[in-house]
Amino acid sequence: MKLAKYIDHTVLKAQTTEADVKKICSEAKEYGFFSVCINPAYIEFAKEELKGSDVKVCTVIGFPLGANTSEVKAFETKDAIQKGADEVDMVINIGALKDKKYDYVEKDIKAVVDAADKKALVKVIIETCYLTDEEKKIACELSKKAGADYVKTSTGFGTGGATPQDIKLMRETVGEDVGVKASGGVRTTEDAKAVIENGASRIGASSSIAIVEGTIDSNGGY
Repeated sequence: MKLAKYIDHTVLKAQTTEADVKKICSEAKEYGFFSVCINPAYIEFAKEELKGSDVKVCTVIGFPLGANTSEVKAFETKDAIQKGADEVDMVINIGALKDKKYDYVEKDIKAVVDAADKKALVKVIIETCYLTDEEKKIACELSKKAGADYVKTSTGFGTGGATPQDIKLMRETVGEDVGVKASGGVRTTEDAKAVIENGASRIGASSSIAIVEGTIDSNGGY
């Protein structure tokens, strides 16, 4: 199992500098990670840093709260793709899901899917730490119905991250046609293997090097 190709090498903290982005781009090329996942302001910089490599540029939409309007999320998506993003990870409106406004949640996701227009892969962050198992299932079903390519556990800014149990539930809900991304709290080789065994097809991590080298990263976290 080549773990590196499962990994979106991630730096999303508010205090991220250009030097931090340059570093993760360099590491992604060296270790062969699937993508770097960065905030939108750094898309063009990362694209330039990764020129000539097969490492993708992934960015985040409506991040980290998901409470932007659908119109803003759609604009952000188009802008991100225009600047060079290959993949976009959007956050659902968590409050709307809890209010059982399922049509709204589906349309919100679809606004991003339509804006991406198959020019970029769309992953939907459902923020599992705030949801019941039933809500997790509904969020996954709505994402699939809206045409998303992936469902994703977490922003890394909530009260918890990916668990093997949640990954299993999400995989069972979406079936084999939609990807499942485990993000938040995947910090070791064992963590990575556990989520992959339960159905993860991608991992979002900042402890990516520790994962592939089998070491411990005490500073893990987005």
